[in-house]
Amino acid sequence: MCGIAGIVSQSGHTTAAQVIPLRDALTHRGPDAAGVWPKDLNEPAYCALGHRRLSIIDLSEAGRQPMSNAKGTVWITFNGEIYNYQSLRAELEQRGYRFRTGTDTETIIYAWECWGTDCVKHLRGMFAFAIWDAPRRQLFIARDRIGKKPLFYTQQGDRFLFASELQALLADAQTPRTINKIGIDRYLTLGYVPAPDTAFAGVYKLPPAHSLLLKLTPAGFSQSLERYWQLDYSPKHKMSEAEAHVALREQLTEATRLRLMSDVPLGAFLSGGIDSSIVVGLMAQLSGERVKTFSIGFADAAFDETAHARRIAEKWNTDHHEFIVKPQALDLLPKLVRHYGEPYADSSAVPTYYLTQLTRQHVTVALNGDGGDESFAGYERYFGNRVAEWMHAVPGAAWLAKNLGRCLPDSLHPKNRLRTAQRFLSVATMPMAQRYAHWVGNFHEADKLELYQREFAAQLNAEPQPDYLATLFAALPGYDPVDAAMSVDVQSYLPFDLLVKVDIASMANSLEARSPFLDHEVMEFAARLPLSLKAPGLKQKNLLKQAFADLLPPANVNRRKMGFGVPLGAWFRHELRDFTRDVLLSQSARQRSFFNASVIERYVNEHQNGQADHAFRLWNLLMLELWLQEFRPRL
Repeated sequence: MCGIAGIVSQSGHTTAAQVIPLRDALTHRGPDAAGVWPKDLNEPAYCALGHRRLSIIDLSEAGRQPMSNAKGTVWITFNGEIYNYQSLRAELEQRGYRFRTGTDTETIIYAWECWGTDCVKHLRGMFAFAIWDAPRRQLFIARDRIGKKPLFYTQQGDRFLFASELQALLADAQTPRTINKIGIDRYLTLGYVPAPDTAFAGVYKLPPAHSLLLKLTPAGFSQSLERYWQLDYSPKHKMSEAEAHVALREQLTEATRLRLMSDVPLGAFLSGGIDSSIVVGLMAQLSGERVKTFSIGFADAAFDETAHARRIAEKWNTDHHEFIVKPQALDLLPKLVRHYGEPYADSSAVPTYYLTQLTRQHVTVALNGDGGDESFAGYERYFGNRVAEWMHAVPGAAWLAKNLGRCLPDSLHPKNRLRTAQRFLSVATMPMAQRYAHWVGNFHEADKLELYQREFAAQLNAEPQPDYLATLFAALPGYDPVDAAMSVDVQSYLPFDLLVKVDIASMANSLEARSPFLDHEVMEFAARLPLSLKAPGLKQKNLLKQAFADLLPPANVNRRKMGFGVPLGAWFRHELRDFTRDVLLSQSARQRSFFNASVIERYVNEHQNGQADHAFRLWNLLMLELWLQEFRPRL
């Protein structure tokens, strides 16, 4: 796992020295070694590449990057792991390619020489890489299918820059710092800025499962963006429940086995939930050593899962490490804002940072259960989507739901069942994309009309954009409501929220995170499983629980999903009470031309006085304001 950066110049006047500031802004991603190409720091070139290394496979000097082919004509800087590199290497050797190292990096170079832009279709793993093909004067950048590894880029005049993180691009003085208002609008709705946009105008994320070929021509840069993979939910497999159990077991076991490949100490995150428990169980069966497991908890019992994690640790006799978090949010928040580089409002980034920090004290690689929910129907909203569609088809059901929702009392406790029911019924009659936005979002269209100042709203209206979520749902005609919601999650919430959270938090602590459930072959198999097997009725993760019943204590299976949350509501009334007022109601915040200060003040007062629960909205606004203070973008 590493950090990568590079600059391509149409004029041929870039130098390796210009890449060093970008590269070294990524030191946390790769503290073990640093490299640049060309070796002569001041040699003019069309392309210069930088690399920071976190040594995982082949710890020798042979694994240093940037790396070239035998002729020195093709160069690569690579972040990630290719889990099938040994079988891929054998295939390439049969085709006549000769290898000098034992790295997966070199395999990508010869895959490029063999298959060109199709090389990505042969890779099984997580990756973001850039290949400079000098004879063709071409730069090829690519990102893995699911979006585990990030890649940002910008073009400014005759220069094209790319890097693993935004803060690396910002180390170049020419990278634009003008705010992207459309990105901010989507951030307020979703809590993240979805690709290809970022919070900065003119700076982009390469979307998951995409590659970009940049050619230097006499007329200037020529860019070709291509999507090379998409998860397909049809046709469905025709198999019995017993056959599905066996096939799923084989698929996930193999994905876990591949992710045990490491030349450094390895362990696992363990929450006590279904997904991480299965991964730990498989690791215990596959490994010849005691598995090292890591859990964190909270003093607030409503958010604490340590007892459930401990039960799994005892079952498999793991070398278990546990840490009760007493978050020092005031100390941690500025650090998180800097590392994420753009506004990011998932509060579980706080415990995730602490978990990766604890884990890195003992191992360099950790497996996790990410992706199980999105493939095996683990969220209540999937079934809410199914029930809501059923209501639309039954005369009178929608009217009854809407009126019943008005009668139910709201609650200040985020895990209250009545609150969940009220939240579902209040939007059940909406079109699918709109109700999904209400379930996953913080600010809805009516909220933003009230929140935005007239000038900011006018600027957004002057550049009308298609509704992001509605566009995703519109591309899924005929999908079952559960499949539709899972597909949208895989294309949005998973890559731009969950995977960003884990990548940034883990790499900030120089830790590599691996996810067997996110193996693309596992996901392809799961997507084509009939919902009658995978999630019959309203049963979450039904097939997963049955296929791995021997690995899961009943007490861990038969409990409500908790998620990896934090007690935000209480924080804003206690630990963060004064800090929130000082930041959101400051003179500098009031002077910005975005929001009506009176609306934000109302949110703060109502929440802190116990009149309403605005915790997620306040967190969203707080992280945005801290980002504005840290990066000072031009408005």
